[in-house]
Amino acid sequence: MKPMHSINPPAALLDPARSPWPLTVATYNIHGAVGVDGRFAPDRIAAVLQEIEADVIALQEVPLGGGNGSGDVLALLRDATGFHVVEGPTANNGQGRYGNAVLSRYPIMAARAIDLSFGGREARGALDADIDCHGNALRVVATHLGLRPAERREQIRRLLQAFDTDRMPVLLMGDVNEWFVWGRALRWLVSHFKAAPAPRTFPSRWPVFALDRIWIRPRQRLLHVEVHKSALARIASDHLPLIAHIDG
Repeated sequence: MKPMHSINPPAALLDPARSPWPLTVATYNIHGAVGVDGRFAPDRIAAVLQEIEADVIALQEVPLGGGNGSGDVLALLRDATGFHVVEGPTANNGQGRYGNAVLSRYPIMAARAIDLSFGGREARGALDADIDCHGNALRVVATHLGLRPAERREQIRRLLQAFDTDRMPVLLMGDVNEWFVWGRALRWLVSHFKAAPAPRTFPSRWPVFALDRIWIRPRQRLLHVEVHKSALARIASDHLPLIAHIDG
């Protein structure tokens, strides 16, 4: 795993005496900030993040700047939320850098990249971040898995090796691209994390598939899982945000 560097955020207004629990977390595939209407509108993604009011957010398909692409969407979202931010690029070509990200109301103490690339398929990865929630350590892994079953199985195998630790609670959040309820990759994840609710998030206008998931270990800390279905969220991306509430 490769260490990552966070983007310096604006000062976050936090009350050190305030308990972080229950914590609201979310995962959101923002589709490059291109909505279902075909319009590139990162301001809509920022508005959706403000609607959900999460404390920690895992993002996928995020333009990270550079090249001749669509600019640094993550920097815009950082400025809109005032959150701490760390990026996990999975692609770097003529269109610029692109990948996963974690935004957090609380300081991000360390971050690592997990390479999940498989053969000649599109480059994939996970962003593994340690967050300090007023002295309570939380590990957040944001990922976006591949489109083929064999690819996902290998990626889950690598992720589960990385999760071999009990030093702190672990959250796995992201777009797992698993269309089959009883797919082998999902069975492995459920075996490790235990089953968690999986509301449908894709496509955003009429959700049919539960592609976006949130798991936590230990499982008893997961209180509730829901989909954010606002009118804006149904347009801003082809995925809806998935939200969970966890306790300390």
